[in-house]
Amino acid sequence: MPVKLSYEEISDKRHNLEESHKIKRVPVVVILENIRSLYNVGSIFRTSDAVAVEKIYLTGFTGQPPRKEIDKTALGAVESVPWEYREDNLALIDELKQGGYKIAVLEHCHESKDIFHYKWEGKIAIILGNEVFGVTDEIAAKADVALEIPMFGVKQSLNVSVAYGISVYALINGNKKQD
Repeated sequence: MPVKLSYEEISDKRHNLEESHKIKRVPVVVILENIRSLYNVGSIFRTSDAVAVEKIYLTGFTGQPPRKEIDKTALGAVESVPWEYREDNLALIDELKQGGYKIAVLEHCHESKDIFHYKWEGKIAIILGNEVFGVTDEIAAKADVALEIPMFGVKQSLNVSVAYGISVYALINGNKKQD
């Protein structure tokens, strides 16, 4: 029968804030384009901390820390995940491409690939768009690939922070080197 770990046992297993700035990060950056909910932004920070992404880029009208709504769901992850605001997201994408990143939009497109079957090598930037309108057409046109989560019910989308959590774990898990 499973026995739950105590809070102290869980705390002993994790990095402290100082160590978090020195850990090896996965070669994934996240671009948030026009995310309207500060709670979604905070949740994405928290998930990004859990998987140790390289960096989060906030673009457009996406809210920036410090904001109490972000802090409420991030639970301190704004301090442990590198981030910055970029006004010009198209220039950011060009910069990342020049740095060797594959650009992926999490979006329903004619050419979208099932994220659970997508394999990548090297570095990847995953772009999440607005909760209502998705990524802008200009951003989608610059992407190397469009990825989507298969949907089997009536609804054809998930909350952006939930979709991000599923996607980042699928990307990382699908590309782990087998021992």
